[in-house]
Amino acid sequence: MRETTHNKLNVIATSQAMDIASAAMIEGERVGVSVSVAICDPLMGLVVFAKADGATPHSAHTSRRKAQTAASTRKPTGWMSDQMSITLPLASGNRLTNVGGGFPIRFGGEFIGAIGVAGGTVEQDIAIAQAALRSVGADATQ
Repeated sequence: MRETTHNKLNVIATSQAMDIASAAMIEGERVGVSVSVAICDPLMGLVVFAKADGATPHSAHTSRRKAQTAASTRKPTGWMSDQMSITLPLASGNRLTNVGGGFPIRFGGEFIGAIGVAGGTVEQDIAIAQAALRSVGADATQ
């Protein structure tokens, strides 16, 4: 009988996701941005969502799309060509986005999920997500 090895999918723990979301909320408050933060597992499932008082309604959806895109592609959002930035979101039922602020979450090179931050400018969202990941000791983001 042949032995089969299945790939094990490591998934971010809820407690880790909560720590990262909390760090993003604290950083958003520090820089004066009311953010929404989504943390997804590698299969794009929502693990944790947090929204600061005063965050815009659309930022909730945008943060989740950023996290889903980073989880699905395993790279930071914002990499798509002009053509892909329209066709990929359409083809995915608007589950993906090219807007910066989404990053894969890795510890020791192991991919376990993704973060999406929305509510500020693209540059602010990127900086807040990166600061949150640094604060919990996640691998450096690109």
